[in-house]
Amino acid sequence: MSPTDAGRRLLLSSACLAIAAACGSALASSHREAPSITTTPKVDATDFYLFKSYEAGRDGYVTMIANYLPLQDPYGGPNYFALDPNALYEIHIDNNGDAKEDITFQFRFKNNFKGITLPIGGKNVAIPLVQAGQVAGANAVANSAVLNVNEQFSVSIVRGDRRAGTSAAITNATGGSATFDKPVDNIGVKTIPDYAGYAARHVYNVAIPGCAQPGKVFVGQRKDPFAVNLGTIFDLVNAPVSVITDPSLINAAPNTIDNKNVTTLALEVHQSCLTAGSETVIGGWTTASLRQGSLLDPSPRKGHQTAARSGGAWTQVSRLGMPLVNEVVIGLPDKDRFNASKPVNDGANFADYVTNPTLPRLLEIALGLPEGGLAPKNAGRNDLVTTFLTGIAGVNKPANVVASEMLRLNTAIPAVAFAQQNRLGIVGNLLAKGSDNAGFPNGRRPKDDVVDIALVAVAGGLCVANGDNNALGFGAECRPSAVPLGNAVFGLHDAVDQAVVPLLPGFPYLNTPLPGSR
Repeated sequence: MSPTDAGRRLLLSSACLAIAAACGSALASSHREAPSITTTPKVDATDFYLFKSYEAGRDGYVTMIANYLPLQDPYGGPNYFALDPNALYEIHIDNNGDAKEDITFQFRFKNNFKGITLPIGGKNVAIPLVQAGQVAGANAVANSAVLNVNEQFSVSIVRGDRRAGTSAAITNATGGSATFDKPVDNIGVKTIPDYAGYAARHVYNVAIPGCAQPGKVFVGQRKDPFAVNLGTIFDLVNAPVSVITDPSLINAAPNTIDNKNVTTLALEVHQSCLTAGSETVIGGWTTASLRQGSLLDPSPRKGHQTAARSGGAWTQVSRLGMPLVNEVVIGLPDKDRFNASKPVNDGANFADYVTNPTLPRLLEIALGLPEGGLAPKNAGRNDLVTTFLTGIAGVNKPANVVASEMLRLNTAIPAVAFAQQNRLGIVGNLLAKGSDNAGFPNGRRPKDDVVDIALVAVAGGLCVANGDNNALGFGAECRPSAVPLGNAVFGLHDAVDQAVVPLLPGFPYLNTPLPGSR
């Protein structure tokens, strides 16, 4: 090997390591992604999914999944992980490309304390736990007599502006109630021996005002579906370069968050209720809001769940559409600002972070690489603008689009059965010359390995796929010669395979949460 070849190989290895580090700060998806949200984990969105339902018999349906409250330890008793009754959780849909919500699904929560007591020394004394016995049997439900807390929720659909639009309650298709029970978290196998069956009884068929087709809703704890080599990545990518650049080792490392749960808000709605006119592309994102003011009560009343009294206008504190944006794209001073922002303002507020990403150059400096040894050379990074802000022409770009960050899904592209889904989404489909265009960044499915896809995209993989003929419409500058790594970019990975995470074959798709004891 000549000295020149040896130098090139060393540069390639260093560049690959740098790229992995570039996405390292994002590789927890949106778990604790901004300074302020770390103080209010109950309203911290971890992941958002938007995809054509691939469950058998559900053609034409779209599934939306918003996960909240990150990094839940299954043994986190005695109070576990109820959501915030003082918060407003929302899933927004833009169906005309103007970066404004046209449909919003709003979730509100209420914790009912039953005050179960035991006779002790002639007095009835309140128990300190959320359960007073085993929740078992074929008809075990969330409002079981032995459960001391019954968490309930309501869902409304708002058409138009999320605050000024027309609101109507979504109701249970059986009985018409507008209140739903949320199953208690998976305390352990002694308390709830058949948690999978118990949780399944809280998947509701629902009537959605203005929709001819019924939908489904489920809210409850799930196993975190995200996979990432988190500890190693945060420790300055403490892994051999030979591993993260060898495609045969995509599952060589353990999934760091394989032992964590999250709380899921899942909806399945027929696409005809989400689209408008002839436009088949919808955009989606999730937010959480708190009241503008909160006053601590020095003398809370018995049986009340908080010492704070909240009031004032709803104030958005969490936002999530595309995975990894607030982590790897938005600069530290603007992370809290991004969480409080609306997509329609993205062009004015955050465009420079997409067109001029800083992390590749910072890592070139940190690792002693020459300028241009890592970052793709296409000025303006139109490949990232297309991926994150407009959608890809011919795939998921609306006819009239305002550049803004959100997941975009073309509902006209059919779902692909789980076994045939390409783990690298559209990037993998391009490489395989296949027929799976139903994956990230055309929406996001639980199987899509967004970490590896992001590694490839940040390093310029879409420019390699674009070719010299501008096949994907990313611009003449976005071509293979602009990518320092060339075809080697497609071999990048974090050594954890998203595709092997256990999932359910149908709604709500995310797997049974891990129990507090086995």
